[in-house]
Amino acid sequence: MDYEERLRTLAINDERFGPDAGARQVHPEVLDAKTLALVRLGALIAVGGAEPSYGALGDDALNAGASPAEMVDVLIGVLPVVGLPRGVAAAARLSLALGFDVEAAADDTH
Repeated sequence: MDYEERLRTLAINDERFGPDAGARQVHPEVLDAKTLALVRLGALIAVGGAEPSYGALGDDALNAGASPAEMVDVLIGVLPVVGLPRGVAAAARLSLALGFDVEAAADDTH
């Protein structure tokens, strides 16, 4: 299915794109696993996802070959879109997902 057909079917709310589609669900055709994991991390930041989701998507990104630095770059890259308050919240959640407690590190510098 070419990109135009994929856009058309998504625009008409095709059931293949829904969360209940299971194995029939349409997946990205061109993105590699690492890029897809980083895109999903960016989307999680944008929607203000919960802390456990950062752990799961962070693990997905690391397992797909993304580095922690690339994950932080995604956060910094979406700041102009999501705004600083959401970015600050995401930074704390992402740091915990990466095993780094930003708040404890901040306390140590004072």
